[in-house]
Amino acid sequence: MSELAQSNGWLPLVFMAVMGLAVLIYVVLDGYDLGVGILMGLASDTEKDTMVASIGPFWDANETWLVLGIGVLLTAFPLAHGIVMGALYLPVAAMLLGLILRGVAFDFRFKGQAHHKPWWNRAFVGGSLLAALAQGYMLGLLVVGFDRTPINMLFAAFIALCLAAGYCLLGAGWLLMKAEGDLQRRAIVWGRRALWLTALGIVGVSVATPLMSRAIFDKWFSVPNIFLLAPIPAFTAILFLLAAFAFKRLPVRLEQRNESWAWVPFGSTVVIFVLAFHGLAYSLFPWIVPQRMDIWQAAAAPESLMFILIGVIIVLPAILGYTAFAYWVFRGKSRDLEYG
Repeated sequence: MSELAQSNGWLPLVFMAVMGLAVLIYVVLDGYDLGVGILMGLASDTEKDTMVASIGPFWDANETWLVLGIGVLLTAFPLAHGIVMGALYLPVAAMLLGLILRGVAFDFRFKGQAHHKPWWNRAFVGGSLLAALAQGYMLGLLVVGFDRTPINMLFAAFIALCLAAGYCLLGAGWLLMKAEGDLQRRAIVWGRRALWLTALGIVGVSVATPLMSRAIFDKWFSVPNIFLLAPIPAFTAILFLLAAFAFKRLPVRLEQRNESWAWVPFGSTVVIFVLAFHGLAYSLFPWIVPQRMDIWQAAAAPESLMFILIGVIIVLPAILGYTAFAYWVFRGKSRDLEYG
């Protein structure tokens, strides 16, 4: 550990953990509602209303975790914030445009004139897809260390498609738990289509990340690390097979009015995302800008971090609390979304 790391102590580690937690929760929670938004483009008008109702109580609050993650990056790691945001300026702008478009379309599809509703539905689908693709493109650039060669940009575009598919997989799993009837059966079809493209994306990131640097390669493939870390890809593969098996069995079970397996695709996908995030975090640590700046070099002054930590201690439990409360209150099948 460098002298700089020793002088800053444990605070950068705490803020790195908080930022990682915020990003992971955001990817899972906003991931499924972005997925539902994308899948709306394949649904009937009646199904669109049901799909919006399934995410209505949650989608806006889910984005709070993105705000928290970016806020921690800005305040706790200001040097890295400038580099990362500079390298990702265009995809970040595209993501924000997509999220804004979703927010506007969500309200106006109900409050606008009836003949405008199809256009607002398209705007909601387009905003969801744009945000998902932008996030995937940013992930691809992160994996290659923000190096914009043609092959790296092509790789980032591939990861963008795969992450959008992963969000659709989450969205299909969410609809299996929250919807009923024909929409559930269509969600099975959507989930099957998204499953293997999601798997290809995880394989792509898993292969490209160790190739980015010798240090990351040694982290994974030196002895005994290769044996200690082998359960991560093995368990990920098992979860993909479990989700595929669930999609195969669910049509029969739903015909029998048996929803005991309806949660399996969503639960499996969430754990897959957690394992993938864990593997990526393990690969990149302690770098916050890959191969250029570690968390201690990027951290703000210890006095500033201690002051910010007080706010985090107050805000983080509050966000966790109201998120858990909202999901508890609106548990079960979705009801029609109404505006007073």
